[in-house]
Amino acid sequence: MRIHNRCDFNAGVLFLLIAAFFAVYSTDYSLGTATRMGPGYFPTMLAAIMAILGAITLGMAFSPLDAEDPPGRTDWRGMGLVLSSVLVFAVLLPIAGFLIAVMSLIILSSTASPEFRWKIVLPLATALCTLGYAVFGWGLELQFSIIPPIFTR
Repeated sequence: MRIHNRCDFNAGVLFLLIAAFFAVYSTDYSLGTATRMGPGYFPTMLAAIMAILGAITLGMAFSPLDAEDPPGRTDWRGMGLVLSSVLVFAVLLPIAGFLIAVMSLIILSSTASPEFRWKIVLPLATALCTLGYAVFGWGLELQFSIIPPIFTR
C-alpha cells in the first residue's frame, strides 16, 4: 500500500495515539452505564470516537483519490499567535476578568490571519463576549469575574 496523502496519514496516527492514551488511562475509573455514567464513561467514549476518526483519516491517506499537493510553508507566526493568545487568556482571566480575557484572546488570535480587519474583529469579539457571558456566566452560573476584580471590591 502506498501513502497518497502524508497529512492524512500523520493526522490519523495522531488521533489513534490520543485515543490509545485516553483508553489506557480511563481504565482506572469505573465505566458505569449509559443511564448511570461513571467517571470513566466520558474518556472511554472520547477514546472510541477519536479511534474511529483516526481510522477513517488513516484509511483516507491510502486512497489515490486523495493525493495531496506538496505541502506549503508552515505558518509559524500564525501558530505562535494562536497558541500565545490561549496563554494570554489563561493568565488574564483571574487578573482582568472574563471580558478583557476573551477580547484579548479573540483579537490576538485574529491577528494571525492575513485577512485581519478591525471592522470585522471588534464586533465579532463583542458578540462572542456577550455569548460567552450568557452561556457561562448566566446560563451555567460559573463563578468567575466579569470585570477586573479590582473594580468589584
